Amino acid sequence: MARIKVRKGMPSVQLDKAAFAERMKAHFYDPAFRPLDSEIDRIIAAAWEGYDDSRKSPITRRAGAGYADPDYELSIEWIAHRRAIREAERRQKDSKSRSRILLIDASPRSDQTCPGEISKSFRLTRIAETIITRERGFEVERLDLNRLTSERGLNIHPCKGCVSTAMPLCHWPCSCYPNHSLGQVNDWMGSIYPMWAAAHGVMIVTPVHWYQAPTVLKAMIDRLVCADGGNPDPTSTGGKDPQKAKDIETKGWDYPRHLAGRAFAVVVHGDAAGAETLRRSLSDWLSDMGLIGAGHAATIDRYVGYYEPYATSHSALDADRAFQEETRNAARALVKAVKLMRRGALSEPGAGLAEPRPK
Repeated sequence: MARIKVRKGMPSVQLDKAAFAERMKAHFYDPAFRPLDSEIDRIIAAAWEGYDDSRKSPITRRAGAGYADPDYELSIEWIAHRRAIREAERRQKDSKSRSRILLIDASPRSDQTCPGEISKSFRLTRIAETIITRERGFEVERLDLNRLTSERGLNIHPCKGCVSTAMPLCHWPCSCYPNHSLGQVNDWMGSIYPMWAAAHGVMIVTPVHWYQAPTVLKAMIDRLVCADGGNPDPTSTGGKDPQKAKDIETKGWDYPRHLAGRAFAVVVHGDAAGAETLRRSLSDWLSDMGLIGAGHAATIDRYVGYYEPYATSHSALDADRAFQEETRNAARALVKAVKLMRRGALSEPGAGLAEPRPK
């Protein structure tokens, strides 16, 4: 195959110094900062140097043994994230460890900010959590994605689409963030990746937003692309060198599935439309990553207060005892699947088959 060349030609988005300063000053809009204007100007000047010099990872260390290029300077933040994932994987594979379920509340609603009320997803995850924690040898790790809307400085930055350049350019864990020169920091995914790696089972409880996944859930889904085929060695691509990544992929890439073999359950709820479509999309996504569905009872979609006022939706959930019990059953089915999996009695029937068109 002829060498595939990198395509270039998009317009520059580089800011000049004045525009950069204006955007940074927006963080200090509150009049309480006015006595500190001279200090803020000094901070902006220092930040400008990092931006103008493109210092994405200002603190690095030599990669060392075990990497394709031991002398490559790796971000110490990436190294810490990779270490956390490896520790999580070790616990997950330890036959003596407690069975862990990652329970995800995928609603952005929170009574700690604008909506002023808890979400139905929050209530349903509490119902599921009660069932799981009653099981001997099980524990729950909660992931409440509403923290993105209610907690200061917490982000899931958008996926930059490295996979579409070449799969080896997408690193496991993601090395696109933090990017200090662009101010893209406090990326929560560094903590979320180990949550997935440590889990034996994953349960997602989510509402439908305009026929699709809520923004907070979709952001996490996109950033989990590195878990399905991602490159665990950024030194092999010289960091983010697209040509090196293309050369590696065209020579042959094994697309490692870093989360395969875990069990999953999905509970989707809506008010008028889209619940079935989202339930299918989430189940397909998880299956594509090699996770194993916990059966019919574990993947459900329901409507709460169908075409009724939004204001009364919690009352509608109060009255829908069947949906509450179905959520309990989804949790029970996931627990059973994890028990079977850990005994070696549950596995993906197609595992180990050679894929004629791997991707």
